[in-house]
Amino acid sequence: MSVVRLVALRSSELSLDEVMAAVADPAAGGIAFFAGAVRNEDRDREVTGLSYSAHPSAEAELRRVATEIAEKFRLHAVAAVHRVGDLDIGDLAVVVAAACSHRAEAFDACRALIDELKATVPIWKHQRFANGESEWVGSP
Repeated sequence: MSVVRLVALRSSELSLDEVMAAVADPAAGGIAFFAGAVRNEDRDREVTGLSYSAHPSAEAELRRVATEIAEKFRLHAVAAVHRVGDLDIGDLAVVVAAACSHRAEAFDACRALIDELKATVPIWKHQRFANGESEWVGSP
């Protein structure tokens, strides 16, 4: 089975259980997760909702990032799922997980995975604010 077990862009709710099942591995002594949720404020402005848009290459780029992190940290399994479309406050926007032999490496790999995803995968956030304004975040 591939080390990169789940990579997807989804317009439906994300499942922590699905990600956990994807990275479960009998050789993994440590499994680290990061789940990013839509918060109700950004820089002292009330957020009412947001939407994510993705470039057609985004899923392939997400797979590339997951593969690079898996190789760098010698992971047993890795998963990364990101929402696209409209999201409400409290919805999960992204879930990533890394499974390693030991917890320290799992934490390090998980952090590297979410950081690299946010830095390089072409997914853009459009936030809407209570005052009627909106802004794009992470767009080219």
